[in-house]
Amino acid sequence: MSFNGEANVDTSFLRNRTFDELQVGDTASLVRIVGRDDIDLFAAVSGDVNPAHLDATFAATDLFGHVVAHGMWTGALISAVLGTNLPGPGTIYLAQDFRFLKPVMPGDTVTATVTVKEKQAEKHIVLLDTVCTNQNGDAVLSGTATVIAPDRTIEWPRKRLPDVSLRRHERYESFIKTARSSPPIPAAIVHPCSPEAILGAIEVRDEGLLVPILIGPEAKIRAAAETAKVSLDGLTIEAVPHSHAAAERAVEFALSGKVSILVKGNLHTDELLGAVVSSGLRTERRISHVFVMDVPAYAKPLVITDAAVNILPTLEHKRDICQNAVDLLRKLGLKEPLVAVLAAVETVNPQMPATLDAAALTVMAARGQIVGAKVDGPLAFDNAVSPDAALTKGIVSPVAGYADILLVPDLEAGNMLAKQLIYFAGATAAGLVLGARVPIVLTSRADPLTARIASAALAKLVAAPQPLETIAPA
Repeated sequence: MSFNGEANVDTSFLRNRTFDELQVGDTASLVRIVGRDDIDLFAAVSGDVNPAHLDATFAATDLFGHVVAHGMWTGALISAVLGTNLPGPGTIYLAQDFRFLKPVMPGDTVTATVTVKEKQAEKHIVLLDTVCTNQNGDAVLSGTATVIAPDRTIEWPRKRLPDVSLRRHERYESFIKTARSSPPIPAAIVHPCSPEAILGAIEVRDEGLLVPILIGPEAKIRAAAETAKVSLDGLTIEAVPHSHAAAERAVEFALSGKVSILVKGNLHTDELLGAVVSSGLRTERRISHVFVMDVPAYAKPLVITDAAVNILPTLEHKRDICQNAVDLLRKLGLKEPLVAVLAAVETVNPQMPATLDAAALTVMAARGQIVGAKVDGPLAFDNAVSPDAALTKGIVSPVAGYADILLVPDLEAGNMLAKQLIYFAGATAAGLVLGARVPIVLTSRADPLTARIASAALAKLVAAPQPLETIAPA
């Protein structure tokens, strides 16, 4: 007898079969399609990060030549049938033997089936044949389960599982891969007098991205390295007495060509940028900050600017902020970035200055005062990133729904937007300061490793002499 597909079964409840109700030959099954998320979630929960399951490059050299699902993922399907269907709730799982017969790969349809083969009345022991087959009918797993069957009927509401979304951070992969493909370049780590700053320098060195030059008080740098429990062997230390001197020396190194990137260590941002803007590193362009965001729910990298440097930018400042971000994406290989100039609404309102600036920037781009991009605004956030929202509101725009760059009205708006995406949407943010003669990496102690590595990789690519081909158009 099969208990799958029974007519008029209420699937919102789990119902068991007691020992007395079970008969030899009774069977039940479930079907699952193996997806990438299944494999990644099993790895996350189990801790089994064997590259044969997760890394296509490694798996290509392995026995099967491709990624395979964890064997115990398939085995877990047997447990699911036993615990929810046959015998169902109240079952005690005593033993299981498995034979793994064929590999299971992403895209396979796996049917897990259990069949009662023996009952032992003394302790309500039941033995069941267990088998999993793929879409071709080939057995991929077989074995025998030993359980204690329930002695009373149980009907229990089926628990609604939480919605789970994996926070995949793949928008940086092409950047980092391209950055690793060329030799590391020298970077000044300015006042790395905290364990976090020292670890950051070690990380980007070990990733093959940068050659760190540590600029600051030597005793404090070594004390920070001791606290971080890392060796400074092989790293250059440029000793200066304090953070202000460290910023000035870093600028000197950049002007002389000894370094191509500045990386903020344990000093105030204003102190570092003050040394930059008062030196020959300053250009005719306004210095501005970009967050290059990896937002799992968005199909491509998303730049937010300016969220860290310019507090209340003027229209002229916004022109430079926009051009800096455009030049960044063009340097990374995107031929014509789409810039959405954000406001609270998508219509011009004289009482809302952000909408006036947005409209002016749109015209400035049309007149060649901003080059290399399509610029449109004012656009509300939803219209900038959602084609459906733009369509619903009847917005005809080359940018709406597909923005590469979000130009925000002021620093407060940009900072709140970026942090909301980080903490509510699982985004990662790589931060750079642009507009000077060298890129400047601004990192935070709260940044995850992926953000720190991505920031260094982007800075290295910006410092490269030629445009790159790393971003595919949407």
